[in-house]
Amino acid sequence: MAKQNKPSLGTTIRQNSSGVLAALMCIVIGLVIGLIALFIINPEHALVDGFWRILQGGFYDFPYGCGKVLTQTAPLIMTGLSVAFAFKTGLFNIGAAGQYTLGAFGALYFAIVLGMPWWVCLLVSAVFGAVWGAIPGIFKAYLNINEVITSIMFNWIGLYLVNEIIYGRGSGVMYDAHNTRTWKLATNAPQAQIPSCGMSELFHTSNTTIAIFLAIIVAIVVWVVLEKTTFGYELKAVGLNKNAARYAGINEKKNVILSMTIAGALAGFGAGLFYLSGGGEWNPLNSTSLPAMGFNGIATALLANSNPIGTIFSSLFISHISVGGAYLPTKYFPSEIADLISGIIIYLCAFSMLFRTLFEKKLIQKKDTANANAEPAAKAVTKPEKEGK
Repeated sequence: MAKQNKPSLGTTIRQNSSGVLAALMCIVIGLVIGLIALFIINPEHALVDGFWRILQGGFYDFPYGCGKVLTQTAPLIMTGLSVAFAFKTGLFNIGAAGQYTLGAFGALYFAIVLGMPWWVCLLVSAVFGAVWGAIPGIFKAYLNINEVITSIMFNWIGLYLVNEIIYGRGSGVMYDAHNTRTWKLATNAPQAQIPSCGMSELFHTSNTTIAIFLAIIVAIVVWVVLEKTTFGYELKAVGLNKNAARYAGINEKKNVILSMTIAGALAGFGAGLFYLSGGGEWNPLNSTSLPAMGFNGIATALLANSNPIGTIFSSLFISHISVGGAYLPTKYFPSEIADLISGIIIYLCAFSMLFRTLFEKKLIQKKDTANANAEPAAKAVTKPEKEGK
């Protein structure tokens, strides 16, 4: 087997630096365009009541707002990991919303109906998401059907299936007809709530739990699997070149299915983190809307350049500006302005590769210039030594 040529430390640092700079450029441009939109809507209140509140995010209503940011960040990390994991293995998992939906159903069913403890419900949410992710993987592996098509179809199949079960079959059992939502865990299934460990008291909320730490741990594990294990190498090899992977003895069909299964498990686990923290209740009457958390995961994955560790920070940023947008005074601005900013950032992420290339060229030119300037100085130092001899 041929020896792999690993990139030098300087090359790795340059690539990572250019990736971070590209992401920062996307963020800055998105914020500037958002500021322009605020000035167009209401120039008098654009800065103080608009842009500044978005930048403050959860800190505008500290500590409650920060607790709200952390509650939203945990599931967003997981859906971002779901999309990023599939990206790393050459697949586009646009079905994170459907997998998130099935994960939410599994967690709530085992919590409310079966009365299971929180850790069992959390594992079940991952299993339900994994099953819903494996199906598009099977279609991709054995029938060569594009995973984007099947994932989109299974998003809607999962949504209507879950809503029908909760609303039609679970009325009175899972579903509170008076509030048109599933029963609150705090009163109906307290054993299924993820422990707070003092987080709720610290942030003066009722749903800030250790979910954020669980999400960060999973992100680190995913990074280790992808970057430090043979299994991760095989998954990425299949994504880079399926034929070459097959020639090297890698079972590409098995790895495609495993990749989508793991991606689905991550998205389902995110739903469990959110609903078992008491972040909200499922509304089966909202049958025409897929969970936004699944699609926001695409934004976080793109902004993080599919890096599992970077997904933590990109998720925190997206949650930060989303919460900040919720604090906008509605008499001056629509709260959707934060979605506009994040949408622009997502759009710019499509050009992140162009930005990365530009920054890498600049860094290379800077290094070459420094080397060129160093050579005459080195010669000037060594020349007198030779003359003295």
